[in-house]
Amino acid sequence: MADYDVIVIGAGPGGYVCAIRCAQLGLKTACVEARDTLGGTCLNIGCIPSKALLHASHALHEAEHNFAKMGLKGAAPKVDWKGMLAYKDDVIGQNTKGIEFLFKKNKVDWIKGFGSIPAAGQVKVGDTTHNAKSIIIASGSTPSTLPGIEVDEKIVVTSEGALALGKVPKKMVVIGAGVIGLELGSVYARLGAEVEVIEYLDTITPGMDSEVAKNFQKILSKQGLKFTLGAAVQGVKTTKTNATVSYKLKKDDSDHQVVADVVLVATGRKPYTEGLGLDALGVELSERGQIKTDGHWQTNIKGVYAIGDCIAGPMLAHKAEDEGMAVAEVVAGKHGHVNYGVIPGVVYTNPEVASVGATEEMLKAEGRAYKVGKFSFMGNGRAKANFAADGFVKILADKDTDRILGAHIIGPAAGDLIHEVCVAMEFGASAQDLALTCHAHPTFSEAVREAALACGDGAIHA
Repeated sequence: MADYDVIVIGAGPGGYVCAIRCAQLGLKTACVEARDTLGGTCLNIGCIPSKALLHASHALHEAEHNFAKMGLKGAAPKVDWKGMLAYKDDVIGQNTKGIEFLFKKNKVDWIKGFGSIPAAGQVKVGDTTHNAKSIIIASGSTPSTLPGIEVDEKIVVTSEGALALGKVPKKMVVIGAGVIGLELGSVYARLGAEVEVIEYLDTITPGMDSEVAKNFQKILSKQGLKFTLGAAVQGVKTTKTNATVSYKLKKDDSDHQVVADVVLVATGRKPYTEGLGLDALGVELSERGQIKTDGHWQTNIKGVYAIGDCIAGPMLAHKAEDEGMAVAEVVAGKHGHVNYGVIPGVVYTNPEVASVGATEEMLKAEGRAYKVGKFSFMGNGRAKANFAADGFVKILADKDTDRILGAHIIGPAAGDLIHEVCVAMEFGASAQDLALTCHAHPTFSEAVREAALACGDGAIHA
């Protein structure tokens, strides 16, 4: 008999969810994690702490710009940066301790340390080797950087350093106009920093519906973020107090420099598989360093599985969670499934941006006949009352069948609104199905219904 039925390596969103589901399915389960706290990058130095700072800085923005409009008079609050970081750390602590509680509740053993796989069916942690019928790798990802850039997490930082700066910088340069760069850039812009975003491509948020991306950039520009697009960063030189970013504009090959107190390198993430012993074990990797898996998340080594950021697909916590639950079902002898066509993506700026399914660009590329239903939040009573009327809802549906193919929302609570479209798509619903569903008034969600109506005879409030 094996020591465990399942050992999960990594306690991030994919790993801890997988371990809990395995235990719920009756499997004797352990989870290997080297951090002092559970939750991985997401809960400790990623999604959760960044959302805490986004929330706090948005509250400041409301006090500075909208309170007086609502008859709330008084001096705007001052930023106590240490206090804000303490609030962020408290949020992290509550979440990570919550997972510890869930492990104990579900009888999941936490094996503390770095894990490696010396052979199929074995996981070594420290000097101890544990046996397992199934091993699930959920080792996550780590920030990637560019040649000529040395990260010190003080002046030149990744997302981790950006969440724990000693003070709010006067000038911040963000390299990369993806989700992480824009979220953290907007935090510091609201706290008073001058923020410049330098992006290699000619548009922000690669892969996003282009109409949404253009509107998103306009809104962020109004909020004070400066964008330099089509710029190839050549390097970053630091002194004790600042950094100089050198870049070349692609349109005319001209050289430029910008000096900043802090440089945030937000050029994406790469799979983290160091120390697992995958080479010696013979696990196949892709050219991008991702672990190759089959349709059941199994590697080429029998009994060794992988999920989350270390395999192909979007590096999203909820994608990893879905795979964690699905692979748990597989190793328990059941059928696990992930619908990769219905995985939402969200940017937690203000306004939020959310999307699911196909973009217009994707549909055009595949020659799919489609129709567009759009509705502006300017026509939504709740949004206007909340000073949140920027943005719109856009639904894409098949021209002939009316089946919903995708949705893109920029506006208030977009990250929550997108999920009614996700549920609709999961059930193969038409835009008319959504349009005929009663929505409470006054809510932001009425804008989604109006966009669905716009796929038919027309929205009411447009």
